Amino acid sequence: MTSATHVLPARTTAPNLPGIETVIAAAGALLVALGFAATTPAALHWFVLPIIVCAALVGGDAIRWLRGSLGAFDPAGVIGLLGIQLFFIAPLLHVRWDYWMRYVQPPPDWRDWLGAMAILNCIGLLAYRIGRAWVARGSQPLRRVRVLDPQRLWVLLPLALIAAAAAQYWVYSRYGGLLGFVRAYETPGDSFQGMGIVFLVSESFPILAFIGFAVLATRRPGLSSWWVLALVLLAFFALKLLFGGLRGSRSNTVWGLFWALGIIHLWIRPMPRRLLLAGVPVLAAFMFGYGLYKAAGLEGVAAIARPARAIEIATRSGRTLHATMLGDLGRSDVQAYVLYRIQTDAAQDLAWGRTYIGGAAILIPRSVYPDRPPTKVKDGTDVTYGAGTYDTGRVSTRVYGLAGEAMLNVGAAGVPVVFLLWGMLVGVIRRMYYGLAQLDARRLMLPLLVNLAVIALIGDSDNIVFFLAKEATLPFVVLLLCTRSMRREEGGPAEQAAWT
Repeated sequence: MTSATHVLPARTTAPNLPGIETVIAAAGALLVALGFAATTPAALHWFVLPIIVCAALVGGDAIRWLRGSLGAFDPAGVIGLLGIQLFFIAPLLHVRWDYWMRYVQPPPDWRDWLGAMAILNCIGLLAYRIGRAWVARGSQPLRRVRVLDPQRLWVLLPLALIAAAAAQYWVYSRYGGLLGFVRAYETPGDSFQGMGIVFLVSESFPILAFIGFAVLATRRPGLSSWWVLALVLLAFFALKLLFGGLRGSRSNTVWGLFWALGIIHLWIRPMPRRLLLAGVPVLAAFMFGYGLYKAAGLEGVAAIARPARAIEIATRSGRTLHATMLGDLGRSDVQAYVLYRIQTDAAQDLAWGRTYIGGAAILIPRSVYPDRPPTKVKDGTDVTYGAGTYDTGRVSTRVYGLAGEAMLNVGAAGVPVVFLLWGMLVGVIRRMYYGLAQLDARRLMLPLLVNLAVIALIGDSDNIVFFLAKEATLPFVVLLLCTRSMRREEGGPAEQAAWT
């Protein structure tokens, strides 16, 4: 196994005070905003001021990540990079492209509410940093290590793989084979209703297989060459498509690849940051191409070879590059609109925690609890289209994000609170990131937790619950049963905490 290159430095245990990176991020954001203002007259508006502050609050972590001062999969760095898009670039692009939510009665001026939401985000990001720093104070390497037991692993892991493969075989058989499965996805309606437990088992196959490969790679140096890793990642990508990707879930594939890359970096060998950055345009291309599949099924896949037809499908379905950048990788207009509605519509009721209860309740099958509480869909629909709309049968399936769902429940005052809690979650994950020994098997699950921190920001409570239940359950159980806890030996091999 590749040894760590650094140990946890003292600065990671100190409060995250503004530094030179924050100043650089603020200056860079100001220059970008001036460039937008010079080329887009609509960007000459006060909303740019709070989004510049947002860029400074998250951009410092992004710069520290680029400089190598933060680990490549440190959630603070990952969120810093994503935050530049979410809190700064996306609002500017909305204004430049004049691209907004469809099918709603817009506010008098979107920019006013982008600015109001940005002010809330500034307060929220300060709360996030406070929560993160509070949890990180006094951080020390974890005292115990969970070490893999090879004998148990090579008994239980193959059994889990066989169970997952058998479940997927049953799924394809039920729908008449691979092509029938795709046709079921293309058919309007919920063809996969009640299949959650089966998917939980079947779609764990790719990551379980990758974990098995990672363990082998640490014992056979030839398996850790970049050529072998590239081929294995390609095979993993294909497996992710076969095991769940074809039912219209881009996140099933994207988050799986993130987990696999994290395992390579934290368990097999460190990955160069330039290689990780090079994957961003590939990710964007995949999300756009997969959007065509979501819109038109196999016809959308065939259209990739015909750009004119692909653009036609994307435009008709609303799955354009603009939608990918601002819908999939942004929440600016949705959150600004929620804030506008709850502040201007006196008839609008707040959920007061109802969406969170509904999000947790998705774990209960409808066959057991037919009248389980609705998720954010009910309150999101009523905020978007007017009170009582949900009861008419019309629904909105938008994703509101951390701040958006908080506003649905308790209004604007809830944003700093949820950001504080989110910051504490990130702080806990960072303590694990820098505190786990190199031989600790929990490092195989760590990328999933980093992923969780990202989903907590951009997703809703039902997305979080579904993600954890489906992605984590079987791998967690297998690793729990195949590891044993032991005390960490000072100075021993297990004491090498990674800074990579």
